[in-house]
Amino acid sequence: MPEKDALNYRFDVFDITKVWPQGDYPLQKVGKMTLNRNPENYHAEVEQSAFAPSHLVPGIEPSNDKMLQGRLFSYPDTHRHRLGANYKQMPINCPYRARVANYQRDNYAYNGNQGSAVNHEPNTQGGPVQDPQYAWSKEQINALTGRYPHQHPNTNFEQPRTLWNKVFTEKDRQAVIKNLSGPLGAVKRRDIQENMLALFYQVDPDYGTRLSKAIGVPLKQAKM
Repeated sequence: MPEKDALNYRFDVFDITKVWPQGDYPLQKVGKMTLNRNPENYHAEVEQSAFAPSHLVPGIEPSNDKMLQGRLFSYPDTHRHRLGANYKQMPINCPYRARVANYQRDNYAYNGNQGSAVNHEPNTQGGPVQDPQYAWSKEQINALTGRYPHQHPNTNFEQPRTLWNKVFTEKDRQAVIKNLSGPLGAVKRRDIQENMLALFYQVDPDYGTRLSKAIGVPLKQAKM
């Protein structure tokens, strides 16, 4: 999505309960991952693997999605706790034939713990330095921050309605009704059942009506 579209889109583009419809913004291929063998050593190649959304190649940068922003630091922090400060030196986490260039030392040791290389910055021993050409882009911000009520109340049911009508097959719909009717039918309080049915009816009348019949509780139109 172009950045200029984000400000005026019909819902908050950073709302994690929403997906961007592919009819508006088709998927774009950015690469290919080839899985050509099974792990030979499960512990070394699976348990010790360390994936994080902050491990990005140059040219791809994170958005301002709050969930993503939190994970940018929390995932690597978890790796350091679980695998040690030198987790990027592990064979499964180190790019093929790459040389780890950092000052993370004296935790779990791999590849000689970087030997006698200098372990502080700045230094005069030719240690690694940051390369500004790979820094993430800066952006201009001119706004007031604060807590505000939800600004797109009319879009809450749009995507589940599309899911019900255009993504689900008839077999899927029947399975969903079966899965929902068991727990909802066992609820003791009638008002809770009616309130839930009202929500499903707002997603789609067919959705709510089917579920109503499945649990034997009439819809109360006044609550819609």
